[in-house]
Amino acid sequence: MRYKAIITLSVLLLTVIALSGFMAPEQKKAMNLKVLPKDISHEDLDKIMDGYKAALGVKCNFCHAASKDDPKHLDFASDEKPEKDIARAMMKMTYRINKKSFHVKDANKPNAILAVNCITCHRGQAHPDDKK
Repeated sequence: MRYKAIITLSVLLLTVIALSGFMAPEQKKAMNLKVLPKDISHEDLDKIMDGYKAALGVKCNFCHAASKDDPKHLDFASDEKPEKDIARAMMKMTYRINKKSFHVKDANKPNAILAVNCITCHRGQAHPDDKK
């Protein structure tokens, strides 16, 4: 009887361990989101950031500061660079324009179709008033 219980528990434990390898890893939670939804998925956040990079012709380090622990990596939660606050203000501005002038509901949601967005003015330039 005791032998059966040990075998049953062992099989059960091995099954749990094996199945845990197939479970999706918990997504790293984005920190310090002040304009975008706090429950945004990592995939949606990446899509939005990729859009900003293309619209402004920049890389991530344009708005995000280097990590103090490892300067080769970025500290996405840091507010050290003023460009990040400017980006937030611009995001709010485009949301207001889309909501007020084009009646876009939930303009700050990842899948919203916006009439006005970053590329409308920036056209691939970090500073649209600069002439190339």
